[in-house]
Amino acid sequence: MKRIVTFLIAIITMATIEAQMLTERQQGLAACACLMAQGDMERLEPAVRMALDNGVTINELKEAFSQLYAYTGFPRSLNALGVLSKVLESSHSSEESGKKGPNWQEGKPWTRPAEWDDARKAYELGKKNQTQLSGQPFDYTFCPQDDYYLKSHLFGDIFAGDQLSAADREIVTVAALSGLEGVAPQLAAHKKGAVNMGNSQQLVDELCHWLCDEGYTLNTKWPMGKPNPYGKYFIGQSYLADVGGGVMNVTFEPRCRNNWHIHHKQVQVLICVAGRGWYQEWGKEPQEMTPGTVIAIPAEVKHWHGAAKDSWFQHLTYHKDVQEGASNEWCEPVSDAVYNRLK
Repeated sequence: MKRIVTFLIAIITMATIEAQMLTERQQGLAACACLMAQGDMERLEPAVRMALDNGVTINELKEAFSQLYAYTGFPRSLNALGVLSKVLESSHSSEESGKKGPNWQEGKPWTRPAEWDDARKAYELGKKNQTQLSGQPFDYTFCPQDDYYLKSHLFGDIFAGDQLSAADREIVTVAALSGLEGVAPQLAAHKKGAVNMGNSQQLVDELCHWLCDEGYTLNTKWPMGKPNPYGKYFIGQSYLADVGGGVMNVTFEPRCRNNWHIHHKQVQVLICVAGRGWYQEWGKEPQEMTPGTVIAIPAEVKHWHGAAKDSWFQHLTYHKDVQEGASNEWCEPVSDAVYNRLK
């Protein structure tokens, strides 16, 4: 009997853990929200396709991008909706040319919320939603204007839509705020709010780790520093920070890489501390770098290193076995033809 009880407890525990895991659909919503907030339209297009492939409906994406105007502004909201429209047009063109289109779902029909025609109802709904999200009544008396906008419009008018659940809305919001700088208080509040609106704490934590692990955000304790003074030898934006002891921290935005180069009379050491990237020696296969990867580059070896296409990348670097007359020789850029072959 004891074995049976233990077995049942194990099954229940496994089911609970599985229920709290981030689904592919939620990942799709989160990826699109995070990239939309950053204004990264190049990476957003494949993310939209991924989301639609993984069960997010077209109308759910419209709702997510519309909601996020309140957090990121109309320009980025409209740009994201433009990307969605472009993806759908491309799909229709394929169907018209006789090719089988993707099996994307329109979703439930959009209906105009009744609250849009009754300001009092919108305000009361917003007050209820804000109280649930905050865990207690919230009145922003310091600025009555924002207090009204939050209750009546954000948590009222916007939350009145029925395309996304309250739990989904907070996944979208947390993902978007995770992609922005300077919003730590709001992100912390919405991570708590995401739990209050129906997500487990485990799922919210997993969401934030997933965004970082997949390179949508850069969650790191190492300083980013300032724009790299050697930027002319890089494709894309990079940043450089002196962390002391002769060690520099280099941060690469997605797709950023340095030119081929050679360290003469010195060994360069790379230590990946965040994100995903690549290292390649001339004439050899590229090597993926993830947190914990350490590479010692022999002197006189032509090589390059940089970020993956879809991830930020950060590595520490220093030189050892430095001989008299040591120098660095910059060579040609890593062409798109070479870089785009990386998987």
